[in-house]
Amino acid sequence: MNQSKLDLGLTGGDEEIILACGEQPQARMETFGADALSDTELLAVMLQNGLATGQLMALAQRIVAEAGSVAGLAHWHPADFRRWKGIGRAKGQMLMAMIEIARRMARGPQAEAPVMNRPELVAEYFQPIIQGLEVEKFWTMCLNRKNRLKRMVEITSGTATSSLAHPREVFRCAIREGATAVVCVHNHPSGDPAPSAADVQVTRQLRDAAKAVDIELLDHVIVGRTGADPQSRGYYSFREAGVL
Repeated sequence: MNQSKLDLGLTGGDEEIILACGEQPQARMETFGADALSDTELLAVMLQNGLATGQLMALAQRIVAEAGSVAGLAHWHPADFRRWKGIGRAKGQMLMAMIEIARRMARGPQAEAPVMNRPELVAEYFQPIIQGLEVEKFWTMCLNRKNRLKRMVEITSGTATSSLAHPREVFRCAIREGATAVVCVHNHPSGDPAPSAADVQVTRQLRDAAKAVDIELLDHVIVGRTGADPQSRGYYSFREAGVL
């Protein structure tokens, strides 16, 4: 049996079945459009690494199966792709770039800057941003007088201590943007948005700094996942908790 078929776990019969399902996914996309392609076909189009069509489809099928779904690929790292025969460093990086583009596109264009005056609105806005993140990040949302978003700035990434965000950095960008209010946001990769002692400490520091610079700290919201939240909300608001 051909060695490349063995590496992909593909037998001759399997390849014939795959090839019998239709023409190359690139040709199908050209004829019917991308929305006509299955998840496996779309991934096969992105892979395009010189393998025969049957082998390429089998590889894409196995990757989707291992991830659980196309959405599951959002949690993958470059190394997860590179361990598959036929996917090298460059292709793995390209796939990760495509996933990040999809994550950012999921936020969607805004005809008008969104209002961020309620924690549920903040949590909804951040869900596509935090999807697949395995590190803790901290953002400042700079708002105008109507509490509409002027700019969102990532302050820190990958730190899970009380130094996650220093008030100086938070309000430096707010002053630069001419914001009249800010909402601070950070994620919990575990999905449980319950605050830690360090989160409470940072929030109190931010509250005091906001008074000093006369910029309202509208809220500090921790975003997680509804399924991992004992309260089934997927977020925690320090404003609602009475800390602010």
